[in-house]
Amino acid sequence: MASNQECLLENGTSSEEEVHLGRTARQLSASALRKKSDPTLPNSVQNGHLRELLVNLQVVLLGTKLAVLLPTIPLSIFAVYYGFGKPWIFTLSLLALTLLAERISFLTEQISYYTGPTVGGLLNATFGNATELIIAISALSHGKVALLKYSLLGSVLSNLLLVLGTSLFCGGLANLRREQKFERRQANVNSLLLLLATFCHTLPMLLQYAGDSAATKDQTLQFSRAISILMLLSYIAFMFFQLWTHHGFFELQQVSEVDGDEDVEEEVAEIGFWSGFAWLFAVTAITALLSEYVVGTIEDASKSWGLSFSFLSLILVPILGNAAEHAGSIIFAFKNKLDISLGVSLGSATQVAMFVVPCCVVVAWIMGINMDLNFNLIETVSLALAVITTAFALQDGISHYVKGLVLIFCYIVIGICFFVFETPVDQLEAKITN
Repeated sequence: MASNQECLLENGTSSEEEVHLGRTARQLSASALRKKSDPTLPNSVQNGHLRELLVNLQVVLLGTKLAVLLPTIPLSIFAVYYGFGKPWIFTLSLLALTLLAERISFLTEQISYYTGPTVGGLLNATFGNATELIIAISALSHGKVALLKYSLLGSVLSNLLLVLGTSLFCGGLANLRREQKFERRQANVNSLLLLLATFCHTLPMLLQYAGDSAATKDQTLQFSRAISILMLLSYIAFMFFQLWTHHGFFELQQVSEVDGDEDVEEEVAEIGFWSGFAWLFAVTAITALLSEYVVGTIEDASKSWGLSFSFLSLILVPILGNAAEHAGSIIFAFKNKLDISLGVSLGSATQVAMFVVPCCVVVAWIMGINMDLNFNLIETVSLALAVITTAFALQDGISHYVKGLVLIFCYIVIGICFFVFETPVDQLEAKITN
């Protein structure tokens, strides 16, 4: 523990307040499901290297309340090699990804203790939606652009409507006699970027009604690639805004946490710097493997369960993929800490819409796959309505349970829509260029 504190001092993080400021809302949210490891057994080992290994294993594998899902990782691999039914493989792999997504967040946070708040923020920007990005790349490698688009759209919708709505609803009920306020400036900036993302999705969708279908399709592809680059530049500008010029907008709640946190002693690095990188690489590799299983079995699971492909990839996959982060957001809403809840839901939605989606378009371009920003009519309208409804709900900086209830109902309406109606998959399938 002392060596970790020394490393923090060497890297310019000289006080517990700075450590708090380095933690993002999403990291604080994910930490709500973590538990303190008991060092008694590892400390009884005499060999130093073995003791360090046991401590790392205990912290990384068992330091979360989701450790009950740990057996699903070997079971998923076992199910593949012994020819289990694909619905079983899909279910086990998706549950395992729920645990791995939380562990990636934990390991990113551990590394950020040594790098300081700025680099820590950049790490979070890179790995914050690592699960979605890995599934997206896996889907691209299989040419399944339909799955890719639905899962990314589902991630944005679930964060804006389900996660934020449930947080506002539960927080409102738990604090009926107190007025719940949040940092409106943070919400306004994220809402503005989400409106920009909606703008960039709407125009490519409208182009298909503008002229000859063959010519328009190529124009839509070229247009999508161009504005994807602009979206990435916009996200870089947003990161500069968030981490340097206006970081106070996003750190206000974390400062209050320093003033009243009961568990300050827990907020130190639990594993070493290089150990964190090694574990992050290993967990990311396992996530990539299980993402391959999910991508390869989702269509068979859809047919076996009698659920539409769009409903499964738009609703189920995003919910389970970030369940730990979402649960943490709701827990903080109960504690009347809405800035953290908003930082999770809006921050994740903004990252997917403005970073992950355009990244996938650029990566598909490099791979020779035709992926555009046209998500089809119903999907694009659902995104636009979700963003506009959320922006209206957050415009006054005050929350109550009715706002959350409305957002939840909006999500249910979208879920029912895609349960009864499925956009033909072949409309979104990638065509590999020769």
